[in-house]
Parts: sequence; C-alpha cells; structure tokens
Amino acid sequence: MITVIGSINMDIAVSTEQFPVQGETVFGTDFATIPGGKGANQAVAAAKLGSNTNIVGCVGNDAFGGELLKNLDKYQINTSTVQMVSNSTGIATILLYEQDNRIIVVPGANAALTKEKIDESWATIEQSKLVVLQLEIPKETVAYVIERCNEANIPILLNPAPATHFMLEWMDKVSYITPNESECEQIFQEPFEKVVEKYPNKVIVTLGSKGACYHDGERFVMVNSYQSEVIDTTGAGDTFNGALAYALTNDASLEKAIQFANCAASLSVESFGAQGGMPTITEVIIRLQQVK
Repeated sequence: MITVIGSINMDIAVSTEQFPVQGETVFGTDFATIPGGKGANQAVAAAKLGSNTNIVGCVGNDAFGGELLKNLDKYQINTSTVQMVSNSTGIATILLYEQDNRIIVVPGANAALTKEKIDESWATIEQSKLVVLQLEIPKETVAYVIERCNEANIPILLNPAPATHFMLEWMDKVSYITPNESECEQIFQEPFEKVVEKYPNKVIVTLGSKGACYHDGERFVMVNSYQSEVIDTTGAGDTFNGALAYALTNDASLEKAIQFANCAASLSVESFGAQGGMPTITEVIIRLQQVK
C-alpha cells in the first residue's frame, strides 16, 4: 500500500489569452472548479495506475470538502484517514496562460493536519510500503511524519514543493526527494548536477520536457521524457511523483521507475486538469511500447 500524506484542495482554474499586469482587468476564456492539491493529485495518480492507495489529510466541513471526498472515493482511494475540520477547504487558484500556469494556494483545512492527526492515522500509515509527502501541509507535521516513518523503517518519497518549507536536516531520513530544477537550486544553493552527485540514488531532479536526472553512484543518469501535445501542464509533477511511487512499490529499478514516471507525466499534459489527464496503467504501457 502507498500512503500519501498531504494537501487536498479544490482548484479554481481560469484560462486567459492575455496575462494581466498589476491593476489591470482582462477577460478570461474559461473557468472550472477541479479537485486538486498536491497530496490528492499524487494519490489519484498512483491509484489510477492501480496502486492500493491511502490518503491522510483534512478537508473543510463545507461543499468543497464533501465534493473532494466523493472524488477520491471515485478512484477507490481509502479516505478513512481524511478528517473534516472547521477550517474551510483548501483552494488553489490557477491562472492558465499560453500553455503555462501560475498558482496561488490558500491552505485552509490543510493547516489542520497536525501531529495528533498523524498519530490517529498511524495504524494505517505503518502498513505502507511507501509514504509520499509534499510541503503543502504544516512543516512541523512533515517533520513528525519523517521521524516516525524513519523509526518504523518505512521508505519516504518527498516532493519538496513549495521548496521554502524544506529542511536540509531531512535529507538523511528520506529515501527519495524529487525537486524540479529551480527547487533543487533553491534548496541546496548549488547546480543540480552537483546535488545529484552528492546524493546518489536519492535526489531525482525533474527537468520538464527534458525528462529527469539522478546519479547512480558512478555516473550521471539522464532519463529522457516523451513528446507530448501540451494542453495543460497542471499536475504533471504530481503525476510524475504518483507514477514514481507506483513503479518503486512494484520493484522497478530507479532508472526504470523514472522512465515510467516520465511517460506518465507526458500523458498527463495532453488533457485539461490536474487529475483528469492522469493516465491509467494501460495508457502508460501503450506509450512505452510505441517508443521502443
């Protein structure tokens, strides 16, 4: 079982053909509310590929909260460790412009995911083959999860976004960390090529359309991405992480797991919405076979 511990949001997406400057009002072309949050997205990515997936998080006792729980249930994700709290459900406002996105996150109920709630969910968490974390929940809770998982010898896949919440002291206690290029340089204050060499088989740097890279202890390894017809890049990183978790828990080598995750991410950008474009295992296998 994979357990994802993290944010559950409602994404409020607005598309526009003209990016507004400060103080300017422009017309948009489309609007939608879409289930999101890095935690929920990564859980859906893993579940759509066939993983037995559990999610630990919080939503508000409001319309968005109820809708998000139903959405997770739709993908057969175990939501027994998701709690409804008095805070409003977290939201992310996404501005889509010229095949790119800019996002503002309001944590809301995600801020209520405390150490005590981790303790309440521990009986489920400790059964996990891998725990997946991001940084859209309180930093203190992330640190607590890392400590408990480390003591219980449960591997951790940490997606350090937003990077400002990352603590270098966690490096010895996580199994895998997946920053993008800018997050990597923000965290380590070094070029990513030096970082992956310093942390072999642990730091996996995603490079967008170029793919992802790591160091295997002997050499720098570049794992190429796959060509896509890009419609919406929202959720591509979350798809990568969910797919990486799936592959690692199915005994793939690190290079093969990254190749699989790159393929899944390339499929995800060909549809609108973070979760809607996430592929099934069949879709990934077909694309992998097409490019051999």
